[in-house]
Amino acid sequence: MESRTFRNAMGRFATGVTVITTKSGEDHHGMTANAFMSVSLDPKLITVSIDNRANMLHKINQSGKFAVSFLSDKQQDISMHFAGQANSGEEIQFDYIQQIPVIQNALASVVCDLDRSVEVGDHTLFIGKVVDINLTDGNPLTFFGGKYGKHEPVEYV
Repeated sequence: MESRTFRNAMGRFATGVTVITTKSGEDHHGMTANAFMSVSLDPKLITVSIDNRANMLHKINQSGKFAVSFLSDKQQDISMHFAGQANSGEEIQFDYIQQIPVIQNALASVVCDLDRSVEVGDHTLFIGKVVDINLTDGNPLTFFGGKYGKHEPVEYV
């Protein structure tokens, strides 16, 4: 099977949009990702999947900490900025939780200590032990078939 076919099939799974952030020295680093999942409630663990060629891989390994911010439907520009798809010239303003940068006004920001990492194929799975969380109200930014979208609740009859 061709890689493009596989990628197209994976794009048929609707996801939320996140920005993964970390701080290495005085430098802030962020990247857009939708490869995120909750792993465990006890202990509280999450995982993100990062391409082995991404700069973020080395930054998380250096800092030993990272955050995942779940974007609202009003934050598509932030997603595009960290995906390298748009640069408005505006500097991104961060909030800080446990001295780790997080996206302001994200629906949730989950701050983690790096628990372990596992190289799998051309990606590395970073498993984070959750140390803090911030929540706000709003609606999620979604991604499906290579396009951004908004959540539409389904009414049950």
